[in-house]
Amino acid sequence: MIEADPRLEGPVQLLRWYADAGVDEAIGEQPINRYVSRGPSQPAAPAPPAQPVPAPIAAAPVSIVRETLPQVPPAVAEGSATHIAQAAHTVAELKAAVESFTGCGLKQFASRTVFADGNPEARIMFIGEAPGADEDRQGLPFVGVSGKLLDRMLGSVGLSRTENAYITNIVFWRPPGNRAPTDEEIAACLPFVQRHIELVDPAVLVFVGGMSAKTLLAKPLGITKLRGRWYEYETPGLSRPIPAMALFHPAYLLRSPQQKRFAWRDLLAIKQKLNETPVV
Repeated sequence: MIEADPRLEGPVQLLRWYADAGVDEAIGEQPINRYVSRGPSQPAAPAPPAQPVPAPIAAAPVSIVRETLPQVPPAVAEGSATHIAQAAHTVAELKAAVESFTGCGLKQFASRTVFADGNPEARIMFIGEAPGADEDRQGLPFVGVSGKLLDRMLGSVGLSRTENAYITNIVFWRPPGNRAPTDEEIAACLPFVQRHIELVDPAVLVFVGGMSAKTLLAKPLGITKLRGRWYEYETPGLSRPIPAMALFHPAYLLRSPQQKRFAWRDLLAIKQKLNETPVV
């Protein structure tokens, strides 16, 4: 039995073999069978008669084509979320706008809208990532196991969501299976989060977790590189930049308790900044 030339195994090897043999140009659009002999006096086969070209089918009118395409709901059109958010002049109006918003696909899978918890008049605002199963059931942020740890963390520096702290997330609905929200889902909620900050107008902002920090600071870095430093958060709707710090998420601290010492340092720095910032 004759063994196949290993150089011809696969299209890349075959092309390389052609190149080595000096074949570097293709002549004609149709391949020619060189093994068929017509003889010295046999003329070439005549070309088949041209077939009549059928008349093209008329294109559908523009109005018909548009009717067959799915219509984009007004709430998800470009700029509409920003327009709806900016139309809210109080936290209560913003909450109602978020609850009626249909431009984020997460809403259809969630049981409740998780807007905020705590005192909206507080001088410090905490912004987490996305609701979990417990938050979805109760309609409040940070009420599960990680929420209980956050409450203890706040209490260690004299803060409480019932008195002098305000808590929300960058996404208002639970992602299915507690997965991370997509960039599109975050972008759909972002105008409301930004307006939320403008209406609360806190003295200090704390971004709880890497997703919240890198989204609102617009820095593509992990939480370990973002935490422990002060930033200035500002939007056109704010009268001044707000000092902001990133904090380890309580869920991460439950998995990595050795990082709690860094979270404690950050909490002390946050408390000091809050005391130093004058009341506006």
